Amino acid sequence: MTSSSAVELKAVTFAWPRGPTVLDIPELTILPGERIFLRGPSGSGKSTLLGIIGGVLRPDSGSIQVLGTDLSTLSPGACDRFRGDHIGFIFQLFNLIPYLSVLDNVLLPARFTPRRGARWHGIAELRAEATRLLAALGLSDPRLLRRDVTELSIGQQQRVAAARALLGSPELVIADEPTSSLDFDARTDFLRLLMQEIARHGTTLLFVSHDTSLSGLFDRTVALTDINRVPQTTGRAA
Repeated sequence: MTSSSAVELKAVTFAWPRGPTVLDIPELTILPGERIFLRGPSGSGKSTLLGIIGGVLRPDSGSIQVLGTDLSTLSPGACDRFRGDHIGFIFQLFNLIPYLSVLDNVLLPARFTPRRGARWHGIAELRAEATRLLAALGLSDPRLLRRDVTELSIGQQQRVAAARALLGSPELVIADEPTSSLDFDARTDFLRLLMQEIARHGTTLLFVSHDTSLSGLFDRTVALTDINRVPQTTGRAA
């Protein structure tokens, strides 16, 4: 991979066990700092592609390189460590830990992957950064920090998930339908705040959504149906 690429796929194919091929992508390149809007119908393989780029899934063939690292050369454990060190995920269902507080949910990446917290000297500085991120994303009330995340609204939970993904300034953030549960005003406000934090650190963003009205906020739109040679399917491939 050239040093000018954050993500580069070449001749990548993937099929679920005993299933048909769902991805056949000759090439995809994402530049450092790009904000990419990935669109495609349900069942077209968007989440599967995100899993491959994030190192959660391994392609059946082809090359997948992320931030200069060939993921196919890593063991599963090394791939997990790479993902924790360098990639932040914002999931559609947020995947917050219900028995932890808001602040402890945001701090999770630094607890599991020390590199994400290495920029700060001690837990006090790390907590201050987590608090700053929450405030930047619209959760500035200090009374919220100790509350269980289950006590928050959907929009507030989404912001906690985004702060967790951004902690430690990962080079790549992958967002899988993070605004699907929000109304228009909440969605617009969340995206404005997210883009500010992404721009602050020059983070590469790969954002998936069915809502094509959001595409104007991004540097480039990639239609999965244009880069995937497998005809559109429905079901597990989403």
